[in-house]
Amino acid sequence: MGLILTLHAKEQMVERGVSRQQVIDTIKKGSKVVQTDGFLASYSYIKVAYKMRGDKFIVKTVMLR
Repeated sequence: MGLILTLHAKEQMVERGVSRQQVIDTIKKGSKVVQTDGFLASYSYIKVAYKMRGDKFIVKTVMLR
């Protein structure tokens, strides 16, 4: 999986204690909602806002429910 994390997403992951694998699982397994510029995936207690560019997933931010 081509995963690109923005600086903001990396900071949010560290602050919230979310691993890279949890982000991947959320994108792969989570329910998705279309947003203005991408998608919002929710899985377990994590939400990931991302957009797709070709075969790459660009993660914009990571949140907790």
